[in-house]
Amino acid sequence: MAHEPLVLVPGLNCTEALFAPQRKAIGRSREVIIADHRQDATIAAVAERLLAEAPPVFALGGLSFGGYVAFEVMRRAPERVTRLALLDTRASADTEQDAEIRRMTLKFAERGHFDEVHSLLWHRLVDVARVHDAALEAQVRAMHDATGPETFIRQQKAVLARPDYQPGLGAITCPTLVLVGEGDVITPPFMSEDMADAIPGARLVRIPDCGHLSTLERPEAVNAALADWLAW
Repeated sequence: MAHEPLVLVPGLNCTEALFAPQRKAIGRSREVIIADHRQDATIAAVAERLLAEAPPVFALGGLSFGGYVAFEVMRRAPERVTRLALLDTRASADTEQDAEIRRMTLKFAERGHFDEVHSLLWHRLVDVARVHDAALEAQVRAMHDATGPETFIRQQKAVLARPDYQPGLGAITCPTLVLVGEGDVITPPFMSEDMADAIPGARLVRIPDCGHLSTLERPEAVNAALADWLAW
């Protein structure tokens, strides 16, 4: 029997390059599709586009913003998702501090200072030990530049307006992986622990020496966790 396709949803201000290591590794054995999260103004609309364009059934994974989209897909069409991977994301709404950071970066982008958003966010995106990793920063900066201010503004507003997905976690019944970098300061490990506790049968994987962008920071560890999840 052929393996079901895997649909991956990138994070805020990220492109399909976020999953380049996973696409290369997993694409040897199954189709890997990167969802379009760039055109729509709400998380619900991104989820609707994904469902309209995806195969009838599929495995689903999302990182950060992509996780919010995955939760919305599970609300709308859980019967189409064979398994779920939640990477460096949260089910809860933002704290006021997190929302304030979002509003600040949104103002920068709206006022013509999008170029400065990368500098504002970079130190929060990766593990503290990787802040001076020029090659990694170049990858992240390239995604920032490719996203552009208009898409960033749309995405940030969509995240600010998203619902709290915690009440629906108990209804998720497909095999679920919850993965987080131990140095993630945007969606800290305790949030993943809470999600894993709330989703029946979910497995939690913590990646050492890793921040928020786990797929690029520690691709081998993430690939191993995803391969294990796809074999459940």
